Amino acid sequence: MSGYNYSKKRCRDTVFWFLKNYLPNHKVTVSVHHRGMVRDCVKGWISVSDCDWRPREFEIEMHNKLTTEDYMTTLLHELWHLYQHVNGSLRDKRGKRFWRGIDYSSTEYSDQPWEIDAYKMEKVLYNEYLTPTTQNTFFSNRLTTNV
Repeated sequence: MSGYNYSKKRCRDTVFWFLKNYLPNHKVTVSVHHRGMVRDCVKGWISVSDCDWRPREFEIEMHNKLTTEDYMTTLLHELWHLYQHVNGSLRDKRGKRFWRGIDYSSTEYSDQPWEIDAYKMEKVLYNEYLTPTTQNTFFSNRLTTNV
């Protein structure tokens, strides 16, 4: 696809769709910020805003110069990390990163099991998002910021 941009509506719709379908019984707050991330050499990332134990507040930073497909797969990738944190498979504890109870803090990025899982799921989620089976219903209190 040509052109680089992001759409606030696309961002909001994607986040709400994800929360409705994957975390419907959790009160989760997500802030999404868009900025140039060329110097960071990333398309996006997520951080926990509240606490390491049972996190429910998250901040996602997204590169603002992605194609529509890259934007969507990256956002869904980061949302899957949110899911991993909420369901407890991915945890940060005393400066270390744990996956299913095992310390992977020293593991190379490409070998991190949560990244392998998120790369696999971004494609599944993207295809699922493009072929919805039900009409989206959104909850305006779920997304707090979209810059």
